[in-house]
Formats: sequence, structure tokens, C-alpha cells
Amino acid sequence: MRMLVLSIEYPPLGGGASPMIHEINKQFIHLGHEVTVVTMAFKGLPSFEVMDGIEVHRLHCFRLHKHISRLWEHIAYLVAARKFLLEYIPQHHFDYCFTHFLVPTGILAKWLLTNFKIPYIITAHGSDIPGFNPDRYILHHHLTPPLLRSIIGSSTRIVAPSKYLRTMIMEIKGVTPDKLEHIPNGINTDDYLPGTKKPILLSTGRLMARKGFQYLIAAVADEYFPFEVHICGDGPMIHALKEKARHSKTPVIFHGWINNKSQQYKTLLAEASVYCLVSAKENASISLLEAMSSGCAVITSNVSGCPESVGDAGICIPPADVAALKYELRRLVSSPDLMEHYMREGRRRAINEFSWPAVAERYLDLVNQKGPQ
Repeated sequence: MRMLVLSIEYPPLGGGASPMIHEINKQFIHLGHEVTVVTMAFKGLPSFEVMDGIEVHRLHCFRLHKHISRLWEHIAYLVAARKFLLEYIPQHHFDYCFTHFLVPTGILAKWLLTNFKIPYIITAHGSDIPGFNPDRYILHHHLTPPLLRSIIGSSTRIVAPSKYLRTMIMEIKGVTPDKLEHIPNGINTDDYLPGTKKPILLSTGRLMARKGFQYLIAAVADEYFPFEVHICGDGPMIHALKEKARHSKTPVIFHGWINNKSQQYKTLLAEASVYCLVSAKENASISLLEAMSSGCAVITSNVSGCPESVGDAGICIPPADVAALKYELRRLVSSPDLMEHYMREGRRRAINEFSWPAVAERYLDLVNQKGPQ
């Protein structure tokens, strides 16, 4: 089968969705399919390359930042992609379109169905769903529900990587359960392995308010914990967070943005004893899976998709609850047996519950079933 993949982010661009998309595509290639990706360009990246057997076309759309994209950049992408595909599609047959994010790429997928009869499956990733990320997209989400209903109605299926996100999609008026499928994100447990653990607490992600880095720093700032806090990521809160950490009694080290496929990132995870992500909203966090696979004791939020990711293999607390976070950190550092328990159970859960080959097969099953029309 020849597959067209549409996404506004693709490695090395974007957050957690980006590597997840590439891993699924790699599985498709491994199973003998052909994959072509149409995504955004960024300074320094080639306009075309072959990555792990996947053809990647990057279209110029004035993207300014590696880790985040804006509405006007999405519009530029739609214009550039439509122009590119008008010329490209007649010369290349595609059996199916796998689209990531309901907007803006769902708009493009529906246009392809109308003009070239290419059926599409869309995977939602969180911020494209009304209510998931109101700190960035509140106006956007007020305007998109009618558009989302049209995109969803024309799709073969909509995939939600978490049950939490599936529930949010069901709140869009006119969406029926038969259109929705829950397929979790996966992890390659051979890529993320436990190493020699050190007194390191690691936290990663986009540095924005809903990710909760400010609460982590607050929890460790006024007393000395016997570890270093390492933060990987970039974003609008970088300067405020550094200022907040400047007088922390527990050392806080900022690494900036690090590619999650790099050896530097994998080494940090392998050496970290604790991984913390106390976000107010997560769909199906790849970072949590990477941390569990790397044998970290995980502390995360008890809301959105986090509890279903970690199950009983991690500690879940209310987001923005500094006292609860401080309590759990004290509990872990005072009990080596408890720390070891969560390290061991996290690794076991990653191996048993999240496998990329199984995830890819579930996507292909949707194609074979055709789904509701």
C-alpha cells in the first residue's frame, strides 16, 4: 500500500506527536508499505530527504520556532501543501492518507478526498481539540467545531491516543462513537533503556504554563533535596522559570531543547532516578512512556491522559499541587525500596503495554475494516 502522511510537525520539529508519527511510519515501512510525508519546512532542514525509508517533503511556510507553530504558519502550510499536492498527486498514486491533527491538516485531507478520492484516517493529538489547550487556542477552538464536524464526518475514522481525548472528541456536537478509535502511543523499549541511576530528577517538555514546570521548581526551591533537577525543553516560560530557579536550594539545571532521539537525551533518562511531568493537560504523553521504559520512578498528574499512561506503575497527584509534589518527592528519596518498585514497574509496563508493531497493526486494521462512511 502507498500511504500519504500529512502533519504540521515531523522530526526534528514539534513536541511529543512528532516522534510518535515517525515511529508509526517506520513500522509501515517495515511491513512493506511505501510512505510519503508532507510537512512544514524549517531553517537548516532539507526540502526533501529519505528518513528510515520514508520520503519526507518539507514545504516553506515561514515557521519561526522548532518546538511550536502558530495559526498563521498553519495557514501558510495549507496554501503551500495544496499547491504542492495539486502537482504531486496526479503523478503518484496513493491508497490512503494518514493525517495527524484534525486542524489544520484535516482540512487538507478532506480536500484530497473531494478532489482525488483518497480516503483518510486522522489521529488527534490534543491541541487540535476544543478545550484541550485553551491557554493557546481559545479563539481557535471557538471557531473550529463546525469545521471539525465536517472533517470528522468525511473521515474513515478518528484515532485518539488516549481515552481521555476520545471523551473530549465525543463532546463535539454531531460526533458518533462509531467514528472514534482509541489506539495508544507506543515506545521502542530497546531505544530507551535503564542505565546506572544517579540522584537526578528529570522533567521535559515545552516550557509553557500548563506543563507545570513552575510547580516543580516551587516544590524543590525552599529545601535541599538530595538530587539535581534537570529540565529539558524550550518555550515562552524559559526566562521566568530560570529566574524562579535562580535561588533554589535544590540545584536546577536547564538543558534547552534536546532531540528525544539523541544520545544525550537517552543518557539523561537512563541516569535519572525520578521523572516528573505535572502537566494540567496531556493526551498520551510519549515522554511518560520514554521515562518508564528508561526505568525512572514517575510522578505525574492525576488528570487527562496521564493516569492511563502510567497505570499503577507511577505516582499521580493533582496538577499545581506543590505540597503534594513535595510530599511524594520526600517519600521517594526516603524509601529506596519504594523508588526501586516504581522504577521496576514502570519498565515492566512499558514493555508489556506499549509496542510500536502492535500500534501500527491496529492502524492498518482500520484501513482493512474501511470503517463507517
